[in-house]
Amino acid sequence: MAWPTAVEVRRSDRRKRMVSARREGDTVIVFIPGWMSESEERRWVDEMVARLERSEARRRSPGRTGDDALRRRCLDLNRRHLDGLAVPATVRWVPTMRTRWASCTPADRTIRISERLRDAPGWVVDYVLVHELAHLLEPGHDDAFWAWVRRYPRTERAMGYLEGLSAAAGLGLVGTDGDEPDTPPDTDTGPDTDTGPTTLTGPDLAAGPG
Repeated sequence: MAWPTAVEVRRSDRRKRMVSARREGDTVIVFIPGWMSESEERRWVDEMVARLERSEARRRSPGRTGDDALRRRCLDLNRRHLDGLAVPATVRWVPTMRTRWASCTPADRTIRISERLRDAPGWVVDYVLVHELAHLLEPGHDDAFWAWVRRYPRTERAMGYLEGLSAAAGLGLVGTDGDEPDTPPDTDTGPDTDTGPTTLTGPDLAAGPG
């Protein structure tokens, strides 16, 4: 079966009975026992990639939720990445904005997220929310602002996703806010880490995929 994602299979003689999978960057890594035949490998790769895709789909965009859930998501991101200092008054979805993904008005602490992002992965929406929350602390796009934004570990990847989405759709959107390109200072922030579990463990191999 062909999957819309890169797949890498890693065999291990120390792995006896379990199959597992996780995403590393844009690649799904499937771990299997070294003794497994090629036909069993193909069957288990299909099974584990499908499971991971379903798991990620359940954790995808908060776009299926309303404004209250979006604000709760903001409060959680604020607590985890911004020391609880960026508390918005309101956060809401708005009709598609022509020139930006989102906007923030620090004066009244309101954040608006374009409905274009309703189908985006959750980690991309999280980046946009952190970006706008950071404007409650730093209105501009200076080094101090990016120091806050970079606390979100998937910043660079999310920026790349948005650039690709804009290019693919011919939107011509630049940056997140539309008023200035997203050009954070070149700073090594360490390895890219996920904000949630991405590893799935298969059942006992004796049971077969099901």
